[in-house]
Amino acid sequence: MAAAKNISIEETVEIARKCWFKFKKVSILALYTPFVVCLASGTLKIETLQHFIAQNSYYLKAFAKGYEAAIECTDDDDAMVGLSEMRKNVMKELEMQDTVIQEWDSDMVKKCALNPGTVKYTDFLLATTSGKIEGVKTATLATPFERTKLAAYILGAMVPGIRLYAYLGKELLVFLAGETTHPYKRIIENYASEGFEGLALQNESWLDKLSVSLTGEELDIIEKLYQQAMKLELGFLLAQPLDQKSVIPISREHNPSEERLVIFFNFDMTCTAVDSSAILAEIAIISAPKSGENQPENELVRLSSADLRSTWEDLSKQYTEEYEQCIDTMLLGEKAENFDYERLHKALEQLSDFEKRANTRVSESGVLKGLNLEDIKRAGERMILRDGCNNFFHSIIKNEQLNADIHVLSYCWCGDLIRSAFSSGVLDVLNVHANEFIFEENLSTGEIVKKVESPIDKIQAFSKILNNCSNDKKNLTVHVGDTASDLLCLLQADIGIVLNPSSSLTRVGNHFGISFIPLFLGIVEKQKISAAGDDSSRWNRLSGVLYTVSSWSEIHAFILGSV
Repeated sequence: MAAAKNISIEETVEIARKCWFKFKKVSILALYTPFVVCLASGTLKIETLQHFIAQNSYYLKAFAKGYEAAIECTDDDDAMVGLSEMRKNVMKELEMQDTVIQEWDSDMVKKCALNPGTVKYTDFLLATTSGKIEGVKTATLATPFERTKLAAYILGAMVPGIRLYAYLGKELLVFLAGETTHPYKRIIENYASEGFEGLALQNESWLDKLSVSLTGEELDIIEKLYQQAMKLELGFLLAQPLDQKSVIPISREHNPSEERLVIFFNFDMTCTAVDSSAILAEIAIISAPKSGENQPENELVRLSSADLRSTWEDLSKQYTEEYEQCIDTMLLGEKAENFDYERLHKALEQLSDFEKRANTRVSESGVLKGLNLEDIKRAGERMILRDGCNNFFHSIIKNEQLNADIHVLSYCWCGDLIRSAFSSGVLDVLNVHANEFIFEENLSTGEIVKKVESPIDKIQAFSKILNNCSNDKKNLTVHVGDTASDLLCLLQADIGIVLNPSSSLTRVGNHFGISFIPLFLGIVEKQKISAAGDDSSRWNRLSGVLYTVSSWSEIHAFILGSV
């Protein structure tokens, strides 16, 4: 059992599922495309859908050729039969689509030329069927045995599209609940159906079977084809002509001459996978003298590494126990029937008092004494940020037209650790609001300059930053957090986004009447309201609604788009 824990998902699944897990981030970007959002909301213009289906016909024709080529390449009798069945299904769907297009009697549809997104994918698939694959020499596919590998490569370029649409169908199915008049009910149900899922599974099964004899290098080629296909499928969705207003990405409607985009975010566990306090404690323990070891007279007197570890464990245990007790005490009052910001603010004052007492204990314990500034900076530079976090901020800063202000609001004891974590490239322009160590000759004294210790400190820093902004523009504020300490800022922001919410945040939020809505559901609802011409489609502070996400990819797609 112990050995099994070290085996990753990617090592325990076949190639089709491995690739899906590895490149699933692209599917999230696909979900957040304006085309899919408008489709889900039922507000997509019929002309756009007609264009999509006309383009999809070109896809199906390319798929039919792909299956045909795979059948010719494989020497597996079962695969020949299975792939022939897949090709028949494609031809039937193509006939159905042609019938629908004829029924529309639309000159636009009948004369619809290939758009760039369609061309890129169909060219890619047809190139793959002919053996023009990066990393594969055409001459090596000359023998019958080598050509059997081409069947796997072809499926590697086709399977992603089928799996992606099965995923999108299931994600959109929720918008049909209780809806009897959704204009695109039939399309969504088709992609969400057991039949379409079965089609995806069959194709994945054939990809797995035809890939069994491939070498590691050849499996890498399958991965590259899969990734390229996913990117091209995303490009296809983005290429759909959308002659209507979409609520996402919010950067599209952002006018920097009139509006200022201000992004706030928490650091620990929002950007990182490990809490910064644990990293600082580990630096202290590793660099501390061993028991009985003489310490230089000119250096700060420090606890031994063994004593430090014991002290830190006691502090951590005490913090965890008292934190839970504090949360329980905050929730003793009657549960709010409606969103109650004032009561929440008052309750979080208790948490603020607790956090300050905990920090005082840490300072007085001596565990933070003697840390070398260079060690802290190196640890920061090596910190692993959550997937997509770094890329999001790079993209925000490089987008000069957006001209966004970015602020970190963090309890972290040492701002230098945060600055080092974001020191690569252009990220050193981030504004860090955190506590700071006091250093003497590059060694920490153990004292903390306390700037942001509590939820109340956070909201005061948040308000001060906005108050210091010039009045020549209106602010559009976004806050990203994950703990109860972020609640006040999340609610005061125009858009509060909760990334993988902690249990304490959810408990406290529910008690004080906060609604938690998955961001994608919230976007689709806003799209419906916007299409109806209602001003309430705008994002407003203190609405009592917070939006939940599971990754930075969702945040990226929401603010910047899926490109």
